[in-house]
Amino acid sequence: MQNSSTQDRNSLQGKKIAFLVTDGFEQIELTTPWEKIKLAGAEAELIALEEGKVQGYHHLDKGDAFQVDKSIADVSADDYDGLVLPGGVANPDALRTDQNAVEFVRAFFTEQKPVAAICHAPWTLVEADVLDGRTLTSWPSLRTDIQNAGGNWVDQEVVVDQGLVTSRKPDDLEAFCSKAIEEFAEGKH
Repeated sequence: MQNSSTQDRNSLQGKKIAFLVTDGFEQIELTTPWEKIKLAGAEAELIALEEGKVQGYHHLDKGDAFQVDKSIADVSADDYDGLVLPGGVANPDALRTDQNAVEFVRAFFTEQKPVAAICHAPWTLVEADVLDGRTLTSWPSLRTDIQNAGGNWVDQEVVVDQGLVTSRKPDDLEAFCSKAIEEFAEGKH
């Protein structure tokens, strides 16, 4: 019997996954899913509000800067098989004020493509108005925002609802990545 990491190694072959961030993202919530999704065979692209570099954080401390592959103005959900939204407080708060970013996120739901969002990332989903009737989790402080957007908030390590994968925090990354890879492998919902 193969272990899950061996099974996952080619499960995303031929898939292209977008990672949407801006300055202030939680670095481990980008780097861990990025590595696992690439190991599963997918092509990954880092999308940001502008070209250049974006600044990661380790909670409140500056982390590394990452080279952006494409700006939000130059991409379409049509170009990707799935979307990952890392958290961090500043990142989704800035993304939800950018109309191009909000429309990009909304398009994944319109096209019924899988989306994985962790920690504070569901703030962008609230703004995209895609949570009505869905069950999800997040960092606990987003509970009221999610409920006000029509979502059912639960306190669980990982939740999957019609292709939407959510988790609460970096401690949940193993379960988050595993479920995200499953949903990306299955495709449209």
